[in-house]
Amino acid sequence: MTRRSNRSGVAKPLYSEFEVAVAPGAQLGEGPRWDAATGTLLWVDIPAKLVHRYDPTDGTDTTKPVADVVSLALPRRKGGIVFGLPDGLHLLNGRRSIGPVAIEADRPDTRTNDGACDAAGRIWVGTMALDERSPVAALYRVDPDYAVTTVLTGTTISNGLGWSPSGRLFYFIDSPTRRVDVFDCDLGTGELENRRRFAAVEVEGAVPDGLTVDAEGCLWVALHGGWGLNRYSPEGELVATVTLPVERVTSCCFGGDDLRDLYVTTRREGLSASERAAQPLAGCLLRLDVGVAGLPTDAFAG
Repeated sequence: MTRRSNRSGVAKPLYSEFEVAVAPGAQLGEGPRWDAATGTLLWVDIPAKLVHRYDPTDGTDTTKPVADVVSLALPRRKGGIVFGLPDGLHLLNGRRSIGPVAIEADRPDTRTNDGACDAAGRIWVGTMALDERSPVAALYRVDPDYAVTTVLTGTTISNGLGWSPSGRLFYFIDSPTRRVDVFDCDLGTGELENRRRFAAVEVEGAVPDGLTVDAEGCLWVALHGGWGLNRYSPEGELVATVTLPVERVTSCCFGGDDLRDLYVTTRREGLSASERAAQPLAGCLLRLDVGVAGLPTDAFAG
């Protein structure tokens, strides 16, 4: 593991144990979310159009094919899951699929991307520009009654979303900006204000992707192109790094009965034959012990 520094000082390399939870095979693993009701981990393989459910008790990983590229999968309080397709959000309850809740369904230049639920049971979902350059995407809030509110416009690739332990701060990544932004959040109304930079992600060749928040209020940010993750303090200081044997690390989420397992998704799509040979774990789901617990994954109340 390597040391990286920022303006606040030198980050400590975090020597964590990791294991392969699901063997390589995913083209673009993304969006891990712990489903506490079933004790399983939801995650997706975007271009393969698959929703995965990993059960750590027996190591099985089952998949559900969906109709199009799938960007996210979130647990639902009443059972089933909510998943994202290019036209919006769909509900999968057993074998029945219901939807969509339209999110830019009339836009051929965008699709849904990362999403998460807040403590009030609302879904926050961002879209991304398909050319990955144009600031034509946005961030939306979907209330339990399925009302859709535009929260933020002018984004390019909405990625990591998360809240501080109190719920009073909302973290957001628009990947091409190479930073994490923070907002003041009113959990009662779902309103955001006072956007400011939380941390610059200064890792050569990398952009920040998904994120998760731990019980100490620190942020874990996946580094797409950066061979690992960064951990930032509640003040935005880079305090630790984790180096992994996969270049394209996409997202992360705490899970397990005590929320002490950090699950990490990775990508093999786009790697050359020689790069795949050098990175045999690209496309796998990893499980890490980083010495800290996470926050519970909230479920949709709709």
